[in-house]
Formats: sequence, structure tokens, C-alpha cells
Amino acid sequence: MGLSPEEVEEKVDDVREFADIGDAINRPMNTYSSGMGARLKFAISTSVHPEILLVDEALSTGDASFTNRARERMSRMLESSGTVFLVSHGAATIQENCTRAIWLHNGRIIADGQAESVTKSYRVWGNRKATGKDDEAEEIIKKMEGYYTPPIITLKSERPELFSSEKQMSGSTSTASARRS
Repeated sequence: MGLSPEEVEEKVDDVREFADIGDAINRPMNTYSSGMGARLKFAISTSVHPEILLVDEALSTGDASFTNRARERMSRMLESSGTVFLVSHGAATIQENCTRAIWLHNGRIIADGQAESVTKSYRVWGNRKATGKDDEAEEIIKKMEGYYTPPIITLKSERPELFSSEKQMSGSTSTASARRS
């Protein structure tokens, strides 16, 4: 995390208080329940203000008290941090904390846009899946895939050997475009 030993020491009390896992804080992490481990990891990662933060399902871990405190802390971090990647299956969590959402399905991006719009479609899909309407759910996936256009990323370099695909020579510059297959 890029902290000096002194900076780590300054954060210990905050982490201990926020994680709220009692005496377990002194035990090895392999003795923790998954919830205790997630609470401690969330407390550690949010005790600093990194340029980029990845939060994976942490807001849905633990009891209601921890969840509320985590949401409040996350809200403060969103106001003061650079980039936060929040991974969640909770549409409400995404909508509360994000302005942009990317929906992954079977490892592929099928939607990328305003959080409100993406989560609305995700909720409809989830409802269809939960009520056994798998055909309708699959239609939603196909519809989303049809709407999604992957970005075209153009990379330029004076060292064309760095690019292995779709090289276009233009003087001493090489351009490569990346697309989802």
C-alpha cells in the first residue's frame, strides 16, 4: 500500500475499530470466517486514500451495522478518491455508489453506461432468473450484447515491435486497434 512502518502504526487503531472483529484481530487470518476476513480487508484498504481502489463485494459482507458503516465510509472515499472499482452483484449498491457501471456476464462485457440504466436492466434480468423465466433472461442478455459496442483502443508507438496484432505502418508510428472478438 506504499506506507512507511510509522504510517502503518498510525492506521492500526482506525483499522481495529472499524473492522470490529474483537480479539480475533490478534489471530492469524486463516482462522477468520470469510466475513471477518472481508471486514478486516475492507478496513485496511479504506484506511488510506489511494489513487485507485478495488472493492470486491465488501459492502455486502457482515451484519447490518457493519454494512451501514461500510457504506458511509465508502461514500466518504468516493468524495475524496481518484478511481474506485466497485465489484458487486447488488444493483442498489452499484446505483448508490457509482455513476458508471459495467455489466459482466460469463466473463464478457455486455453493458457499459450510466449506472442507473445498466442496473435497471440487470434488475429485470435478475428478476427473470429468480422466477425461473430463463428464456426471458437469456433474451435480455442477447439484447444487451446487441446494444453493447466495445471501445476501439488505438495505441501508437515509435516501437512497432511492441504490437503483435493488426499493425498499420505510418512512418515510424505503429497503430493497433483492439476489439472484443
